[in-house]
Amino acid sequence: MRASVVGCLCFAGLIVVAMVSACVGRFPLHAGQVLHAMLAAAGMNPGPPPPDADMVHTILFGARLPRIGGAICVGAALSVAGAAYQAVFRNPLVSPGLLGVLAGSGTGAALGIVWAAGPAGVAGLSFVGGLAAVAFGVGVAHMFDAASMLMLVFGGLISSALFTALLSLLKYVADPQNQLPDIVFWLLGSLTQVTPRALSVLVLPVLAGTMLLSACGRMLDGLAMGDEEARTLGIPVMALRYGVIGGATVLAALTVSVAGMIGWVGLVVPHVARLLVGPCNMRVLPVSACIGAIFLLVCDDLARSLSAEEIPVGLIADLLGVVVFVSVLPLLRRGWRA
Repeated sequence: MRASVVGCLCFAGLIVVAMVSACVGRFPLHAGQVLHAMLAAAGMNPGPPPPDADMVHTILFGARLPRIGGAICVGAALSVAGAAYQAVFRNPLVSPGLLGVLAGSGTGAALGIVWAAGPAGVAGLSFVGGLAAVAFGVGVAHMFDAASMLMLVFGGLISSALFTALLSLLKYVADPQNQLPDIVFWLLGSLTQVTPRALSVLVLPVLAGTMLLSACGRMLDGLAMGDEEARTLGIPVMALRYGVIGGATVLAALTVSVAGMIGWVGLVVPHVARLLVGPCNMRVLPVSACIGAIFLLVCDDLARSLSAEEIPVGLIADLLGVVVFVSVLPLLRRGWRA
């Protein structure tokens, strides 16, 4: 009952924060303007249009709503990926970057910028780079002991180090006048590149990945007891582990390809979810998605409002994530074992 109430409250909070986000920005809008524009777009008759109806429609549907949708998808995907990684590795301090997906995606994006591949090419290479980095890390683990969690972590460290070095090499050879600033800005994380087309590509995989990983929640709970205990319960340990890692990696790589590197979301949000609904992964994963969406929406609102020049949302997420993490740190062990 408590988990259902918390889930409903989180979903209601997400709707409220999304509505507030539609009003916040360099050109602030009133709730009445937003409501009128949305009702008119839905084909309803909200009354006579105000004098600035065209401007409100352009701001809302051309820039603000796609960005809000992007923040929801990216925050949810990073949070679900982080919760899944923490469950698979049985470690509350694991984040989606453990196996090198962030370093690989950054390298792919930098390669796209150096090659002048355009926005679509940069996003595609970023996604492929993230998957390649994780595949390399898993391949290193298979060279030694595929069943060992320690070897998976070891492979992830090697993959992260390799792709971080490749990223540094690309930054070194990039044009310092044009390409290097683009690489640095992309690595800081931003939602300015989220377009309706990019959002349409992002929504379905994020929704499907969240649902599939949540459906594995009970098996992940069994995996938390250890591999041998999980096998006695009929859980296919290796298939589950690599399947969840693959799904979480795809979610993380998708977010990085759209919004750049945004840290702390996948580490902090699952802890907050566990404090609210307990350790059951079937509840933690969907609640993490909702809280992660709220968290990144708030970060994006701050990024758009704190100064005349927009602040990269990755910086705001890092700063706010540290504050949240330190705030819940005394409760983390209780939340993990509850």
